[in-house]
Amino acid sequence: MLKVAVVGVNKIGKLHCQHYHLHPDTKLVAVCDLVEERAELMAEKFGAACYTDINRMLETKKIDIVSIATAGEENGSHHYTPVMTAIEAGKDVLVEKPISNNIDKAREMVQYAAKQQVRFVCNLNHRFVPAASKGKELIEKGDLGSLLFLNMKLTIQNPKDMTPWFHMRALHPHSIDVMRYFGGDVHRVQSFMTKAPERNTWSTVSINMEFDSGAVGHLTGSYDMSRRHPIEYCEVAGDKGRFEIDNVYEKFTFFPHERDELLAQRNSILSGVGSFHDTFANRFSDFISQVKEGVPPENMNASGADALAVQEVIEAAIQSQVNNGKVIEVPQVKKPIIN
Repeated sequence: MLKVAVVGVNKIGKLHCQHYHLHPDTKLVAVCDLVEERAELMAEKFGAACYTDINRMLETKKIDIVSIATAGEENGSHHYTPVMTAIEAGKDVLVEKPISNNIDKAREMVQYAAKQQVRFVCNLNHRFVPAASKGKELIEKGDLGSLLFLNMKLTIQNPKDMTPWFHMRALHPHSIDVMRYFGGDVHRVQSFMTKAPERNTWSTVSINMEFDSGAVGHLTGSYDMSRRHPIEYCEVAGDKGRFEIDNVYEKFTFFPHERDELLAQRNSILSGVGSFHDTFANRFSDFISQVKEGVPPENMNASGADALAVQEVIEAAIQSQVNNGKVIEVPQVKKPIIN
């Protein structure tokens, strides 16, 4: 039984607590939040110890996994200190997206986790659905042939207006991770952004991408859509076939080029995705399974390195916007150096 602590128990952190509490292979033993009332409430609800100081928690409680759901500016500025503290203590760590809103701190976290030889992953939950697994399987089997293009759309309604780059840094780790999951590393980007009336953040974006493989791609994203709309659409095409994923997990369709028969996979309650929140359960379950199986840190799914690679694409897209749509090369995430 893996012992888990959750740091940051407001909103998303409550979901972390719930899923670890319900999972048969984990026990939620501690919660930590700077707001004592929050920590007390979650501790009482789930029968866990309550802390407001992560250092004291790690010194006094036996813990295998630290799950970090702090927020901050652009939903990422409070991740760095608890992540580095947990890594220094030798714990396996799952952090909410974005890994950080500061690219230098994101790089430092990934490098430090590699140095300490701990598992470090990110809650990039949109890839943990049966539809994405089926798409990945077809790509690896060669059923799509050579990849030609990828199209992605991720749009939700979020009226918050924290910073000019809030939309890019807070939302699009999900969309870009899915694109990288299917298409591999991104080589170059070019972005164009606009603001809805009375908004401070660049709330709608259009980003062109070139992948290392030579495939091309496009992302449309917005914080200005109604909640009545489907939030996500993904299309991946090769010279032998093409697939579509509707609304994250609801429907998968593969269109082979040389046959009239389609492969369709509908979402079902039997698939383990009854609602969007189930994508969190899938993601946590995958992490827990990999920890139990002793998967090496460098082979973890949706790893900190993956989250860093996503953030490098986002920062390059921001630089493109700042430079009037200039094409920007994306720094590649190098294999961490272990001293």
